[in-house]
Amino acid sequence: MSDFFKKIRSATNPNAEMSFVDHLEALRWHLVRSSAVIITLALTAFVFKDVLFDAIIFGPKKTDFWTYRKLCEISNYYNLDAGLCIDKINFTIMNNTMAGQFNLHLTAAFYAGFIMGFPYLLFELWNFIKPGLSKKERGNARGLIFYGSFLFLTGILFGYFIITPMSINFLGSYEISSEIINQITLDSYLSTVAILTMATGLVFELPIVIYFLSKIGIMTPKFMRSNRRIAFFLIILIAAFITPTPDAPTLLLVAAPLYLLYEISIFVSARVVKRKKIAEDLFYQNN
Repeated sequence: MSDFFKKIRSATNPNAEMSFVDHLEALRWHLVRSSAVIITLALTAFVFKDVLFDAIIFGPKKTDFWTYRKLCEISNYYNLDAGLCIDKINFTIMNNTMAGQFNLHLTAAFYAGFIMGFPYLLFELWNFIKPGLSKKERGNARGLIFYGSFLFLTGILFGYFIITPMSINFLGSYEISSEIINQITLDSYLSTVAILTMATGLVFELPIVIYFLSKIGIMTPKFMRSNRRIAFFLIILIAAFITPTPDAPTLLLVAAPLYLLYEISIFVSARVVKRKKIAEDLFYQNN
């Protein structure tokens, strides 16, 4: 870590002596700028509450939601009698506290601000670590912001349009007795939508995480290949946890992209290890 800070110091000002506190100060300003952007975007989302709630958050609760319409089209096209057409979502959303709607409005706006501001958050993170990298390392990490943002937003869309509606439809309509009416609290509903959506976005960052773990030697493609079966089993468990539906097609629909991410991560790790080996061979040849 001290070598990293020395690189930052020499890259920014070779004559300056930066202490650990100075580096914390630099990090603080990166966090301040990131927070300012997220708060600004959150305030924007707060103002447009009709779009935020009626169109986005409560979208998966409506039978005309994009996912439900596509499932119904697939069912009709292939003459499937699998109950894919959803014409009723059997629960109501209720608020049972005085400040509940206002507090959830703030919370939802913050979630929206974080999602929209995630690319800028990566940008500030990159600007913080970039001075501590060599020119070659910067070149190898080129595209971090683009790929990190792309994977996160892809995961967000996958979580919102695939995992969330299926989970909401199953859990909201599940009943153990006709005597019980499903009245879901507002905070429970929002938490479900937010957790499923944002968690999927973060899970899709797996190739980026593997890239850095491979750079520092913690992860290798050999290890990942030899543990494919364990990884597949864990992916099935994760898919079963985040999509608590009893049908196998839904489980595989969620597990397939996650396993694809694992295979992509193996490819990323292999490329990193290969580049490290080439660099080491060149070093020994020149010395």
